[in-house]
Amino acid sequence: MKSKSIAFLIVFLITTQLSAFQLPKRILKKVEKELVKTYENKELKLVEMTVPERINTQLGKRINAATLFQIVAATAVIGYAYVDKAPSKTDQFDYLLILDKQLIIKKSKVLVYREDYGAEIGSKRWLKQFIGKSGKDQLKYRRDIMAISGATISALSMTQAINQFLADLTILQKNNIF
Repeated sequence: MKSKSIAFLIVFLITTQLSAFQLPKRILKKVEKELVKTYENKELKLVEMTVPERINTQLGKRINAATLFQIVAATAVIGYAYVDKAPSKTDQFDYLLILDKQLIIKKSKVLVYREDYGAEIGSKRWLKQFIGKSGKDQLKYRRDIMAISGATISALSMTQAINQFLADLTILQKNNIF
């Protein structure tokens, strides 16, 4: 009886841990919608990418299977998607980066913004500043990226989050993750 309880506990813990790394369904739907719009293809598949622990420890922000994906059309990888959270004044917002096969940002999108103020960072006009950026870029808020009155914290946070991802992207490339 004791061994059954232990086995159940182990299965429960593994299941709980694995489900903790999955994207919430409403976020996943928004990601899929953006991918269809970006690639004009409804037959896309997201494939989770895993980063070995020895490489993850080198990154500024840990990457798990629910944050980094291959975008696959038929059997070919056509790009990559990165989903994460960044802090706003009192909460966090979810954002998406879509990269092409050369690991250059093709699109950025704020998926869920949870504050009363600062939602202007979700505007297409402001977000298109990140398009074309790669691991070679280091962005400076107010120099390379426009400030937004009323969204200072969120705009700075988004800029810092993308800078961190671009720096981590270089490490991932060097370790042949892509």
